[in-house]
Amino acid sequence: MASVAFLGLGVMGYPMAGHLVHKGKHKVAVYNRTQAKAEKWTAEHGGIFAPTPAAAARGKEFVMACVGNDDDLRSVTLGSDGAFATMERGSVFVDHTTASAEVARELAEEAKKRGIGFVDAPVSGGQAGAENGVLTVMCGGEKADFDKAGPVIDSYARMVGLMGPAGAGQLTKMINQICIAGLVQGLAEGIHFGKKAGLDIEAVIDVISKGAAGSWQMENRYKTMNEGKYDFGFAVDWMRKDLGICLAEADRNGAKLPVTALVDQFYKEVQQIGGNRWDTSSLLARLER
Repeated sequence: MASVAFLGLGVMGYPMAGHLVHKGKHKVAVYNRTQAKAEKWTAEHGGIFAPTPAAAARGKEFVMACVGNDDDLRSVTLGSDGAFATMERGSVFVDHTTASAEVARELAEEAKKRGIGFVDAPVSGGQAGAENGVLTVMCGGEKADFDKAGPVIDSYARMVGLMGPAGAGQLTKMINQICIAGLVQGLAEGIHFGKKAGLDIEAVIDVISKGAAGSWQMENRYKTMNEGKYDFGFAVDWMRKDLGICLAEADRNGAKLPVTALVDQFYKEVQQIGGNRWDTSSLLARLER
C-alpha cells in the first residue's frame, strides 16, 4: 500500500483513481478543478479530496496527474498551490496527461531541483481502457523513478514500458496518435467505398479483418461507423489537440508528416459540421455528407 494523490478526475482520471483504491489497495487523495467531481469520487471510492494540488500532494509517496494540456499541467505542479510545493524529496510525480515533450522535460528538470522524481506517462486505450484498468502506458524518465512508480501504475495498466529519458513517453504517444490518424482515415475511406460499391460491409470486414488490413480500429469501430454512430469514445477535439502536438514536434525535429497534417484538416472539417465531441471514427461522416 502506498500513499497516492491523483490530480484530475476527467473521463480518464476518474476511473484510474478508482483502480488505485480497489485494485492497488492504495490510500488515495484526489484533487479536481471542479470540487463537486472530487466529492462525488470520494463518495464512491472513499479516500479524501483536497482543495488544491498542493494539499492533495502533501506527504504522498506518489502524485499522479491526468489533466488537459501543457498549461493545465503547469497549473497543478508549479506555484504555491502546485503539487511540487509540498512533495517530499524521494517522492515521484507521474504525469498521464497527453502533453508536449517540451513540458515534460521542463517539469522533470524542475522536479530534479527539488529532489522529486518525474515520469511522463501518457496512456492509450481510451475511456474503456481506463474504466477496465487495461491501459497502455508509455513512460519517459529515470529508470529508478520508473521502477518505483511501476507497481502503482499497474493498478490501471496492462502494459507499462520505459521508452527513454524525460519526454520519451510523450514522443511515443505522438507516434501512437500519428498511426491511429492514418488508420482511421483508411478505414473511413474503405467503408465509404464499400457502401458506394453496394457491398455488405459486415461481410467485408468479417473477411478482411482476418488479414493484413486488420487493426484494433477495424475490430472496435467499424460497426458503429457503418451505423453512423459517433456519440462516444475519444473526442475529435482531443484528437486535434494531440495531432497539433505531433505537428509542432515535427516542426522542431524536422520530421515529415504529410498524412498526419492532412487528417488533422479532415478533423477540422468534422468540427465544422458539429462533431467536436464525436468519436474520432467520425472521419466517415465527413465523406458521407
